[in-house]
Amino acid sequence: MADRNKRLDSNAQGNFYVDATCINCDTCRQLAPLCFEEIGDYSAVHSQPQDDLQTHQAYQALLACPVGSIGTEHGDKAQLQAAMASFPLRIEDGVSYCGFNSEKSFGANSFFIEHPDGNWLIDSPRYLKHLVEVFEQRGGIAHIFLTHKDDVADADKYAASFGAKRIIHQADAEAAPDAERIIDGEETVLVGPEFQIIPVPGHTAGSMALLYRERFLFTGDHLWWAPHTQALEAPTRLIWRKWTMVDSIRKLLDYRFEWVLAGHGDRVHLSSTDMRSHLLALVERRERGRSLR
Repeated sequence: MADRNKRLDSNAQGNFYVDATCINCDTCRQLAPLCFEEIGDYSAVHSQPQDDLQTHQAYQALLACPVGSIGTEHGDKAQLQAAMASFPLRIEDGVSYCGFNSEKSFGANSFFIEHPDGNWLIDSPRYLKHLVEVFEQRGGIAHIFLTHKDDVADADKYAASFGAKRIIHQADAEAAPDAERIIDGEETVLVGPEFQIIPVPGHTAGSMALLYRERFLFTGDHLWWAPHTQALEAPTRLIWRKWTMVDSIRKLLDYRFEWVLAGHGDRVHLSSTDMRSHLLALVERRERGRSLR
C-alpha cells in the first residue's frame, strides 16, 4: 500500500500520487501515459486524470504497480473494482496483458494467449486469486514461456496450479531448474503450427522470443517500443554480450510480425512492413556502433 506520508513532491496536486517506494519500472507510464511520467529517479503523477477513461487507467496502474507505490487521497471502490475486472487486459486475437506486475521481475509485463490447443502464459505476473480465477474461466494454462531468467517471478506457482509446462532456455535454466521443457542451442523451435520459439541471446545468454501466428512477437527484455523516439529499442546496458545481442536483433529480420509485446518498455502494433523498417533501422544504428570500434 502506498504511504501518503512518503508522497513524492514531484506529484501534481490532487487525488493520485506515487510514493518514495517507486522502483521506476515504467508500468504506470505504459498504462496511464497521460497521468504518469518519469520525473528524476521515479515515476510520478504529471497530470491528474481529466476524465473517466484517464481515471480508469490510473486505477489500472495502481493495481499493476509491482511495489504498491501508487495511492489515492480519496479512493473510489467502484472504480477500483472496475479496474480489477479489466485484467487481463485484452489486446487482440486472444492475446491479453496480465497486469499485476511482479516485483520479483522488476515490474516486467506478462501476457496470456488463449488457444484451442492450450493456453500460454508468457513470463509471470504476481500469483493472485483474481488471475487464477480468470485463467481457470478461460481454460487454464498449458504452457508457461519464460523469455529469460529475470522474469520468472511466480511461474512455479502457476505451473503447480494448472499443471502447466514451463519452457526456458538451457543457458538461463538456473532460474527455473525444475522446468518441464528446456530449449538448447540457437535454432528456432516450432511448437505446433502457430508458435515459434526464437533464441535471441544477448541481454542474457538464454534470452528467447516467442512468435505467435506470425503476428505477435513476445520479446522479454530483448526489444521494445520507445514512445519518445517513436522507434524500436534494445538494451544498451545489463547485457551478457553486446554484439551477440546485435546479431540476435538482426536475426528477427527473417521473421514477419506486427506486434512487439515487451517485458519492459511499450508494446506497439504496426504493419509488418513498417515493423521491418523500424527493426532494420535499429540494426543499422547498432552496427554503426560496431564499425566505430
